[in-house]
Amino acid sequence: MTAERGSLTRFAWLSIAAAIVTMGLKGTAYHLTGSVGLLGDALESLVNLAGAIMALAMLTAAARPPDEDHAYGHSKAEYFSSVLEGTLIVIAAVSIAASAAERLVHPKPLEKIGAGLALSAAASVVNLVVALVLFRAGKRARSVALSGSAQHLFADVLTSLGVVAGVGAVALTGWQSLDAVIALGVAASVLWSGYRLVRTSVNGLMDSALPAAEYAALRDVLDGYARDGIQYHALRTRESGARRFVSLHVLVPGSWTVHRGHALLERVEADVRRVVPNVTVLTHLESLDDPASWDDQALDRAAAPPRP
Repeated sequence: MTAERGSLTRFAWLSIAAAIVTMGLKGTAYHLTGSVGLLGDALESLVNLAGAIMALAMLTAAARPPDEDHAYGHSKAEYFSSVLEGTLIVIAAVSIAASAAERLVHPKPLEKIGAGLALSAAASVVNLVVALVLFRAGKRARSVALSGSAQHLFADVLTSLGVVAGVGAVALTGWQSLDAVIALGVAASVLWSGYRLVRTSVNGLMDSALPAAEYAALRDVLDGYARDGIQYHALRTRESGARRFVSLHVLVPGSWTVHRGHALLERVEADVRRVVPNVTVLTHLESLDDPASWDDQALDRAAAPPRP
């Protein structure tokens, strides 16, 4: 386990502790009030707990160093955490909607609203603090699992604020069905949060290209060499967990020596690493004077007879 990635597991433990605390607070709030809005909020905290446990497992796996079977490391394991958490969020949204629909048909008066709202507000404060910690850690370490957990907790805080406001409105207006309407809104918000997490994780598993800003910075660096008469093509980028990969062909005059070409590639790779963090750069040197250099830009190059 690499020390830097291994240290991220302490944030997963923090997330687990926060989920247990908020689940207890929100569960007690639901027990006191009988509000399905607060029930939905409590169910989302249960999802937070399951997601945090999965994040801990995947962060531990992702921190393992490269081995014979995984030469590029295990960082992609973090995506499985986000996929599972997103799936659990969707399941929770369906459960919340089902409970809300039943309460909409058979509304019930709420009890001890003041105490329930106080507990829910306390849980929101806990989630907000932990979300800020996870967001900073995830951004600094480029951790998909921590960033996903932070986004979910932020969404949970917003959902809780909506529930608190709605239950307070029930107390003021006496309209009991409003509680069920709020719960349906919670279900929709939770469902959207789950969809975004799953979409982000699936894109990661599909080896998406670098973000537009980083790709533009990469092209600026390479275009600087092109102005000196050096050309490049077959530029490809992808992300795999916290690790990025950039590959390209660099074309130079055929009269260059191997030593001169190698020195150029060293400079190119160093400049790429300067603008793209956590990157593995693969370069291939080709001759501007050889027609074959222009035939291998596709991902798969057709077999061709060797040139004399």
